[in-house]
Amino acid sequence: MAQAKKIVLYMLIVFVLYTIIKTPARAADFVQVGFEGISDAATSVGEFMTELTK
Repeated sequence: MAQAKKIVLYMLIVFVLYTIIKTPARAADFVQVGFEGISDAATSVGEFMTELTK
């Protein structure tokens, strides 16, 4: 089972590197979408905590 996880992890790394090398603009778009999602989530948690303290 551990061997399968290691193979899947290596395949994922190769895929990410291939995507970055082949289409860097699209890879940058994916990263931007990811960071926007994290930012939105953090903002929502902050608003929730603010409302809890009122």
